[in-house]
Amino acid sequence: MDFRSFDAFNRRDLIRGAAMLGAGAMAMRPLPSLAANSQSAAIRKAAEAGKDASIKRLRDWIALPSIAAENRNMAEGAAHMAELARDAGFANVEIVPTDGHPGVFGTIDVGAPRTLGIYFMYDVKQFDPAEWSSPPLEGRMVDRPGFGQAMMGRGAVNQKGPEATFLAALHAIRAAGGKPPVNIVLVCEGEEEIGSPHFRQIATRPNILSALRKCEGIFIPAGWQDKNGNVSVNLGSKGVIELELIASGEKWGRGPKADVHSSLKAMVDSPAWRLVSALNTLVTPDGNTPAIEGWFDNVRPLSDREKALIREAAKHLNEAQQKQLLGVSHWIDDLPYEDALIRLAQEPTVNIEGLVAGYTGPGGKTILPGRAVAKLDLRLVPDQTRAEAEHKLRTHLDKHGFSDVEMNVSGGYDPTETDENSRLIRTELATYRRLGVQANLNARLAGSWPGATFTAPPVSIPAGHFGIGHGAGAHAPDEYYLIESTNPKVAGLVDSTMGYAEFLYTLAAIR
Repeated sequence: MDFRSFDAFNRRDLIRGAAMLGAGAMAMRPLPSLAANSQSAAIRKAAEAGKDASIKRLRDWIALPSIAAENRNMAEGAAHMAELARDAGFANVEIVPTDGHPGVFGTIDVGAPRTLGIYFMYDVKQFDPAEWSSPPLEGRMVDRPGFGQAMMGRGAVNQKGPEATFLAALHAIRAAGGKPPVNIVLVCEGEEEIGSPHFRQIATRPNILSALRKCEGIFIPAGWQDKNGNVSVNLGSKGVIELELIASGEKWGRGPKADVHSSLKAMVDSPAWRLVSALNTLVTPDGNTPAIEGWFDNVRPLSDREKALIREAAKHLNEAQQKQLLGVSHWIDDLPYEDALIRLAQEPTVNIEGLVAGYTGPGGKTILPGRAVAKLDLRLVPDQTRAEAEHKLRTHLDKHGFSDVEMNVSGGYDPTETDENSRLIRTELATYRRLGVQANLNARLAGSWPGATFTAPPVSIPAGHFGIGHGAGAHAPDEYYLIESTNPKVAGLVDSTMGYAEFLYTLAAIR
């Protein structure tokens, strides 16, 4: 599909009401969207009037970091999420217990023929304030060249900013005297950043499962517009497993059980070097391809259609800009950009997130560590599964003589796939067209989210991402979410709010 770029148009005028179809776009009946709805002006007026409250709502949320890995503010985070849901009009809101940290569930039932599912997460990644240019919990406004004024803070774009913007749309619709044109089911968890180990318990709880099965699909709000205003419509996401590999003198039976003086290396084995040896067996010598036995047995190659989508999307992407953003100068094997993007979508990965052993402070300490830890994430593609991958990794380590190396899995889930002809995906594309936004169909997101919980039985509904607006720095210092846009191609807070309202009306009307 080829969607018309809106470089020559003013974004704000388009979002206020001009519906347009891209040249060569899929033929479809015109939709009575929000852009043509009599309440459009009233909803925008309400969104603008509620802007300060929306900003405060996001800033207050950023100030309460729920970090599952540290068991920090988890009960408080769930309670805050529940209150946000109630304030936005959700009824029957409940905090859902799990074997880990709780989730949140609520519904808006307006008696509409169609129902939309919304997935939220209230947890965020860890942070080190010393690495930030602005305090990570203050939500300060900062200038982002090429975009405008943004709120900086942990969770700003991943995912509190987009989620708070979706809630702002519900507030604006209600303040305008209306009600959503579709029913809404909200399902939220507090463990996404540790691999969603207990999320399935939430989604398959009888009352929640029953509600989800009525949904046309479910999406997680997103704010991923680039400088040209482009977005991606993802037809899937890689699965993930997060784990630790631990080598220790105690388990190995060789080397010290605790740190000893490094001079003893001449006659004492090193658990740290043992871990390095084990890690080296997991990948090819360049570190770029998994070498675990049987790893590729069930890897399904991208179809010709999927590769064509990637090549088409590459025409609308800026390779130099992406390299600059990532701080890299080469792709693996110096691949051409299109081929690198195909590899990004197609290949499973074995990645070292972190390596820790012994002393890492200033200067040296001349010790031989008794324990070494590697934090890994494994990205999975269809038709791999989490269970299969875990089994093959453990079998591989044992086969290569590393049965003493402990493998502690903290979380993970299977890959996600959604049909491009599903009503959810068609609604996303139709909404972006109405907003004048260049939307590229993406065969597979290289990142991960627990969408497979929804796409697989027993829920079995389409799942994806939707939203306009911009943010960056997820999992990194100086994370931010755009509030006041100075880029006419990229949505600020109010326009992003209207984008979610547009989606709701489009879903209600699309054939």
